[in-house]
Amino acid sequence: MKQDSNSHYDVNLENKSFDDNEIDNEAFKEEIKKLNKHERKMIKELMRGFGRIIILWIISKNRKHGYEIMTKLHESTSFDHKMPSASMIYPLLHGLERKGLINGTWEYHGKRKVKYYEITSEGKESLERIKGLFSKRQPPGDLYQEFMEDMFSLKKIKN
Repeated sequence: MKQDSNSHYDVNLENKSFDDNEIDNEAFKEEIKKLNKHERKMIKELMRGFGRIIILWIISKNRKHGYEIMTKLHESTSFDHKMPSASMIYPLLHGLERKGLINGTWEYHGKRKVKYYEITSEGKESLERIKGLFSKRQPPGDLYQEFMEDMFSLKKIKN
């Protein structure tokens, strides 16, 4: 296995597979449909918990407006068929902006005025600190590390 340059987890890049159990997108969607309502709700709650970090990470890749972020999140998930709502995304964007992690600028997009968001230097530093924290080896018995390894098949590479 090769190490992805952006990660400290084992990843098999030669076969474009992250795991022997990887399945194609349509098969994955079918597996999601097999989950009961409570299981789907738990997964949705987990994804919401990562909302601020995911949004900050998306903006760090390229400046975007809110609708682009909603669309990107919708297109990237198989867990829910409806698009994340504006009432969910915009409060997160406004909170990130208030904390100085992103900066919004109003611009014309055609005839409409939209607010584009860019990551600030503080936002970049925050993402790097978060990455750094999760890339460090945890002491044996660390519950978070055990959870990540067991539930998401993410094994940290030993330093």
